[in-house]
Amino acid sequence: MSTQIKFCSLASGSSGNCYYVGNEKHGILIDAGIGVRTIKKRLKDIGVALESILGIFVTHDHFDHIASIGVLGEIHHIPIFSTPEILDGINRCYKVTQKLQHSKRPIAKNKIIEIGSFTIEAFSVSHDASDCVGYTICQGTKKFTIATDLGYINTEAAQHLMNATSFVVESNYDEQTLLENPSYPTYLKERILSNKGHLSNHALAEFLSINYQEHWQHIFLCHLSKENNSPECALSTIEKKIAHQRFNLWTNCTLIALPRTTPTEVFII
Repeated sequence: MSTQIKFCSLASGSSGNCYYVGNEKHGILIDAGIGVRTIKKRLKDIGVALESILGIFVTHDHFDHIASIGVLGEIHHIPIFSTPEILDGINRCYKVTQKLQHSKRPIAKNKIIEIGSFTIEAFSVSHDASDCVGYTICQGTKKFTIATDLGYINTEAAQHLMNATSFVVESNYDEQTLLENPSYPTYLKERILSNKGHLSNHALAEFLSINYQEHWQHIFLCHLSKENNSPECALSTIEKKIAHQRFNLWTNCTLIALPRTTPTEVFII
């Protein structure tokens, strides 16, 4: 079995999130916040059958991450993995009409589980959901971490990101753009800016510059806001911060902003 991990973002943004992580034989999904037909088509376009998906790992119970969880779990019989609090939160969501019953697979944080050739560990992140986790997926020497929707990078998340060979991490908004946005009420701005909200470009840039690791290979920026960010802004903020620190992060590492509503190519990580 190859130690290579394949990664494809099927969607990344407030209108829906879904990520594929796999190898030559099988794979998993992280979240399923877009339609089932769209998921099946986007997987088919990269040569992946829905039947090869061994499980779906849910980060939290906000609808843009769980829209298709019930149908995929109960109708397509794909196991749904997450903490008990998140699984219960999915069933409390009134927008999820197909409730989870037989497909539920409760897992504990900081406990490694095996699925196919992968080992997977959930860890705590800070966000205003019933519960919220990131995941580290390992195969051979590769460690791939996904940490989306986090108000700040706590100690646990920081350790997983620093240990990863590649990772997906939120870069949701540009702070000045958010604060000056007239269409966002004060309470919403305060929620986004809080430690249980979302991660800004600046906060991520600070983390990357302080905690740079030579083994990093790919950094994928996810969950970019349509109204308060852009790929160009996110990338520029990080690149300027790195340049100010007088070292070249990109010698062995690529920085990629994931599109909000369209799929990416398949990355080998």
